[in-house]
Amino acid sequence: MNEDDKGHTPEAAGNEPAENQASRSGRSGRTAGRAREPIVIGGVSVHPGQRCYVDLPLPPLYTHTSVAMPVHVIHGKQPGPVLFVTAAIHGDEINGIEIIRRLLATKSLSRLAGTLIAVPVVNVYGFVSQSRYLPDRRDLNRSFPGSEQGSMAARLADTLMSEIVAKCTHGIDLHTAAEGRANLPQIRVDLDAHPDLLELAEAFAPPILLDSHTRDGTLRSAAGSLPLLLYEAGEALRFDELAIRAGLKGVLRVMRHLNMLPANKGVDKKSKPWLANNSVWMRAPQSGILRSRIPLGGIVEEGVVLGYISDPFGEAEQAVVSDVSGVLIGITKLPLVHEGEALYHVATTASTKSAARAVDEFRLEYEQPLIKRLK
Repeated sequence: MNEDDKGHTPEAAGNEPAENQASRSGRSGRTAGRAREPIVIGGVSVHPGQRCYVDLPLPPLYTHTSVAMPVHVIHGKQPGPVLFVTAAIHGDEINGIEIIRRLLATKSLSRLAGTLIAVPVVNVYGFVSQSRYLPDRRDLNRSFPGSEQGSMAARLADTLMSEIVAKCTHGIDLHTAAEGRANLPQIRVDLDAHPDLLELAEAFAPPILLDSHTRDGTLRSAAGSLPLLLYEAGEALRFDELAIRAGLKGVLRVMRHLNMLPANKGVDKKSKPWLANNSVWMRAPQSGILRSRIPLGGIVEEGVVLGYISDPFGEAEQAVVSDVSGVLIGITKLPLVHEGEALYHVATTASTKSAARAVDEFRLEYEQPLIKRLK
């Protein structure tokens, strides 16, 4: 760990860092000019060429136990973008934590241009209790931009915004599905508000790009004009190796796209994502026990049977039928369902050919090597 420097620098005083003067859209080059300044996080100055671990103080528990948000800062010798990567905004979404652990162990970070700020566990309270929520039952990702005088969720959101997001030029937020559901790896962007994000999202190279409007109170909404990618993959409280490998590779691809890391010597045979402009949830027509027929990532046509719901004795059975054609990007993992419950999340398309090609290419890139390695 580097020595603490409590002095006020221009960045600590709230002025925009030199890196922020670079382009905020897709690609930012390495800039020349005056000497590179340290970046200040939580009162700690991290100088060019240094990496540092910083604890951002958070409200303590009622047991008087101290709580802190862990932050890893790598401040490259050369100027460039300032990228934050966050995980576990929902405390039970742990795939992103492992993605960040592997990211920080990547050897090529020794040649980093710009700055990487990694926050593996944002919602420390929920992570400790294996819960999506904070102790006050608030959803942190509905509490941004927050307030230093507000609820616990508001204060935690304000800390992340003021100490991390405000000092960055780009961001990647890592998520999984809610408990009891699983998501196909996907990037979500709001192209109506941020059309320039398409290039950055394609650089990540997930199988699916979902163009979805930003919800109020989310980190995406609070980030404003800052280019931010939302990665969704896997399920809560479970490590999904495919989702982790795809997430790590996607983050590194974005960093290379931003010229933060040197390009690969070999050819990066990344698949071209399929862009979906809408998605629909198929809900349970009755309560009972669900038997799914279509796997996650499966291609579905309008009218196809996704699964069957029956009572425990098999006397009353009803099919769950897809109302649209598209790709199954989300699915419930719990077979016990109530009428009206969301079961299957389908990203819609008029033609499934391009969607099927994108999913097949993704599986070739990630699933086949993983199967061989496990053998």
